[in-house]
Amino acid sequence: RGHCLFQVTSDPLSTDDLVNIVLTPGDGAVVTFTGTVRDNTDGRLVVALEYEAYGEMAEAEMARIGSEMLEKWGLHGIAMRHRVGKLAVGEASVVIAASSAHRHEAFEACSEALDLLKERVPVWKKEYFENGEHWVGIGAG
Repeated sequence: RGHCLFQVTSDPLSTDDLVNIVLTPGDGAVVTFTGTVRDNTDGRLVVALEYEAYGEMAEAEMARIGSEMLEKWGLHGIAMRHRVGKLAVGEASVVIAASSAHRHEAFEACSEALDLLKERVPVWKKEYFENGEHWVGIGAG
């Protein structure tokens, strides 16, 4: 049910690709979210992030989240992609698109899907600083 995609990839991310996947003739709204690598965390300068994921399990959990969002918000489609590998500041690490007849449902589903992705999907990140690095726990950050 719905136009869906759930993927972990090392390729650069595009919201346009996801919009094209989820968009249906019955949509009045498509909401997208793009999470990007920022240049700081807790007052420390970040130079890069590296993401690792348990790919098959991550995609399966994203699909479960997507199914929950389709049911709860009456979406026509939802898609999520998470990037793995080393990313520079400004690069997209996660993209989500949700389509529905009305904007409220698409906004709420997109936001909730991101919260659930960060909470449940087995993705880990390493933060690289000018003078060190460290791994952060489960979640997209």
